[in-house]
This record gives sequence, structure tokens and C-alpha cells, in this order.
Amino acid sequence: MRTIDISVLQFFWLLLNVIFIDLLLAGDNAIVIGLAARKLPPATQKKAILYGTGGALLIRIAATIVVLWLLQVPWLLLIGGVMLVWIAYKLLVDQEDHAEVKAGTTLWGAIRTIIVADAAMGLDNVIAVAGAAQQHLLLVVLGLLISVPIVVWGSTLFIKLINKSPWIIYLGSAVLGYTASNMITEERKLASYFTEHPALRILFIATVMAGILLTGYLQNRRAVSRREKAV
Repeated sequence: MRTIDISVLQFFWLLLNVIFIDLLLAGDNAIVIGLAARKLPPATQKKAILYGTGGALLIRIAATIVVLWLLQVPWLLLIGGVMLVWIAYKLLVDQEDHAEVKAGTTLWGAIRTIIVADAAMGLDNVIAVAGAAQQHLLLVVLGLLISVPIVVWGSTLFIKLINKSPWIIYLGSAVLGYTASNMITEERKLASYFTEHPALRILFIATVMAGILLTGYLQNRRAVSRREKAV
């Protein structure tokens, strides 16, 4: 993990990236939180959401710290970047089904469901945030502390915004694509080559971003066409 050795402007730019990715990938987690607590009385619901989210946040921070450490191992930055390319593509084409999430009937049951579900769904978020933060732990923690309350209490508004403006998903996927390709070019075994050939680095990043957006767009077009034929 790196110490903060970047300019103030770069720090806040990276922080905004981390928060944006957190918000983008945490929409499904917010839905799960609501589903897990839906059968509880209103007063107990608030406690379940607060405690469950707090527990999930601690696990998320711990998991991200582990990933930040792992990304220092040779070739794992490359592997993480490739995984993030897939995550960026899946963000465009996936329609998650949350019907299998069981609602807790007790406070601790709901808390347990929230924490377990968030941990199971949070791998993409952890990898993306670790990459966007460029291995700076402070950025990870600040991003999570800022974005998680927004997700929990403002998730409905954010989800409505995404539904009304689908381009936000494409923008988010492009950001993830940039983060993924940047991770790959910063892999220690490859970094010197990309440093010596900056034009190739730019071309590689642009190709990855364009490839993700194009394949995602074409897949969505095919899915719409299949649905129209089925009607």
C-alpha cells in the first residue's frame, strides 16, 4: 500500500473516482439491504439497516486492505485489471435478480443477512475501488465512509437517476474500463514497457474502454431484439 504522495488536486480527483465507483456498484447492495429488512417493524428496520451497514462497511474496508496488499504481489495487479474489465462489461449487460434474498424476521437475522449478502456481492466493488484508489488506503477508507451513507439513505434516488439516464451506466463502465486498463499498465512486470512507449499505453487504455462499451452496447441491442421477438 502506498503513502499519500500525490498532489491535492490528484488526491481529490482519485477520491471522486472512488466515490463514483462505490455509488455505481453499490446500487444492488442497497436493494439487498432493503429486502433483508423489509419484514421488520419500521423502528427495527432502521436499526437493522444501521447495524447491518456498519458491519458490512467494516468487512468491506478489511477486504479492500487485503486486496491492496495482494495487488503488490507480482502479476496480481494484471489479474485484478483483467477481472475489472469483466466487471465493467457485466455492469452494462447484467440484470440482477434479488428474489432469492430472504427477509430477516428478527433484528439480528436481518443484520446477518445484510452483512453476508454484502460480502458475497462486494468483490467487484472491492477490486474496483482498490484499483481506482491506486493502492492508497486513505482514499479507500474516505471513499467508503462518504459513499456508504449516501447509498443507504439515498439509494432510491440514485437508482431512479440511473433508470432515467442509462448513459450513467455507460459512463461508469468507461471509468471502470479506464481503471482496469490503468491497473494492467501499472503491473510491475509491464510498467517499464508502457513507460517507454506512452503512445502505446494511451492506445491500450482507449482500446480497452472502447471494447467494453462496444461489446456491452451490442449485447444489450441483441437482448432487446430477443425480447421484442418473444412478445
